[in-house]
Amino acid sequence: MIRKAQISDVKEIQKLLITFASRGDMLSRSLSEIYESLRDFYVYEEGGTILGAAALHIVWDDLAEVRSVAVSEDVGRQGLGSQLVQACIAEAREIGLKRIFCLTYKPDFFGKHGFHLVDKSELPHKVWGDCIKCVKFPDCDENAMILDL
Repeated sequence: MIRKAQISDVKEIQKLLITFASRGDMLSRSLSEIYESLRDFYVYEEGGTILGAAALHIVWDDLAEVRSVAVSEDVGRQGLGSQLVQACIAEAREIGLKRIFCLTYKPDFFGKHGFHLVDKSELPHKVWGDCIKCVKFPDCDENAMILDL
């Protein structure tokens, strides 16, 4: 079941994210950051266990980022990540956003959801606030992608 995240989910969300961040697949998020952005997160829960998470982070009046998409490796490739991304897209439409972007190493995955590659310079400077925390900064090798709603 996909639902909005709750306070009790924060530590499980962080465990999921740490798995992928430790391999350099995404940015790590501290507990504090997850608590502060908890309203951004959706989780996939099954049998009381959080198996996936994704966040829709609003950046500006017409722009949001899909970020922190992570699914437990035990249930990977079953469509949970797609369902989480679709929940973020649905919310973006519901609240009237015009565009969603992502920074990703998985362009094929996001391409299946309608995102297309763009040059990073097309994104406003505001979106790079988290990048300073990345070990790869300033030599980012992620793909920038946009979905026009």
